[in-house]
Amino acid sequence: MMFTLNKKLLISISTAAVLSLGLSACMENASPAGSNVPTKASIDGGVDYPVVNGKTGPYYVNTNAHNADVKYGRTPTKAEYDEWNSDVMADGTGLPEGQGSVEEGEEIYEAKCVMCHGDFGSGGGGYPALAKGNAYELHETLKYQRIKPDTDGPVRVFGTYWPQASTLWWYIKDAMPHPLTDSLSDDEVYALVAYILNANEMEIDGVEVDDEYVLNREKFLKIKMPNRDGFEPDIAGPNGPENVRKYYANAKNFGGQKYDVKNPASRCMKNCQEPTAKVVYIKGAGISDFHPPLSAVRDLPKEKEESSFDAKKAYAANCAMCHDTGAAPAPGDKSAWAPLLAKGMDKVYKNGLKGTDTGMPPKGGASLSDKQFKSVVDYIVNQSK
Repeated sequence: MMFTLNKKLLISISTAAVLSLGLSACMENASPAGSNVPTKASIDGGVDYPVVNGKTGPYYVNTNAHNADVKYGRTPTKAEYDEWNSDVMADGTGLPEGQGSVEEGEEIYEAKCVMCHGDFGSGGGGYPALAKGNAYELHETLKYQRIKPDTDGPVRVFGTYWPQASTLWWYIKDAMPHPLTDSLSDDEVYALVAYILNANEMEIDGVEVDDEYVLNREKFLKIKMPNRDGFEPDIAGPNGPENVRKYYANAKNFGGQKYDVKNPASRCMKNCQEPTAKVVYIKGAGISDFHPPLSAVRDLPKEKEESSFDAKKAYAANCAMCHDTGAAPAPGDKSAWAPLLAKGMDKVYKNGLKGTDTGMPPKGGASLSDKQFKSVVDYIVNQSK
């Protein structure tokens, strides 16, 4: 799990580095005296100017940082490299052999996924939905714009929005389930992907992914996502970076309001609207009829009586995934609970309600009221004294 997090941290750091290097491209007339000729266009279509007299544009730069000796660390072991190099690409590179059925996937989902992603992938507990219905029909909603208060917006879930199914297979294998990452077999991953395709009412090579469908590598490579052509610029293949560079070199491609026809890579940073343009302001827009009406009262709503709440069932649905698998202290494990209980129940409640830095999200990701959650905590604690 820690290795997976480190990979994602590494990607984040790399992204931040690219953004910082391209920052100088965001200044109009940013080149200082003596550096009027920019270097090659950066990946986002802007341009970088060389550092002259300790400055690039109007800003000073840390020249020591530019000349610093970068330590790249040691060469990874084969085991470390193989663990890191687990990508599954859209063309099938990295995708292993295996198979799994929708029926098997449903069983795995109910045991390891439903507590976070909801029934049939509908979402819940702060975690994203995986399906909202027929992916092909809902794909059309990506064109929707919320121009009225009651207008439906785009439905962005796996089936409607993601361009490639390979990302789903890779992410499940590499990072799910949350407390036990990389614990699923390849067959289990195929089964889960089959189930999610089924929940999105999708087809593979003209065949519906129904309740009896069995997914394998050969069939997986035939998946055509509804939104596979919904993104620009084209980043696929070895020419991807250059395609991005060319795309952003022309401001007209991404709705630039004002640009130099002879040099479309130039960016407008001020007074971008043509003075002859007619500006029309929207009047009378916005929500005025609120249901229920807006209120300035800041009192919390009264909690309803929970006479029928079953803490044991709530534990099984929301907590067992971690507490029964060794990822968190199990009910009845007195030695594990003793140091926690020694801090007092207020601290135990607070850790559960607010979450901890050891991986537990607030309320364990459950959509329970505070009172309900405390009842579940009491159920666990009473078995562990």
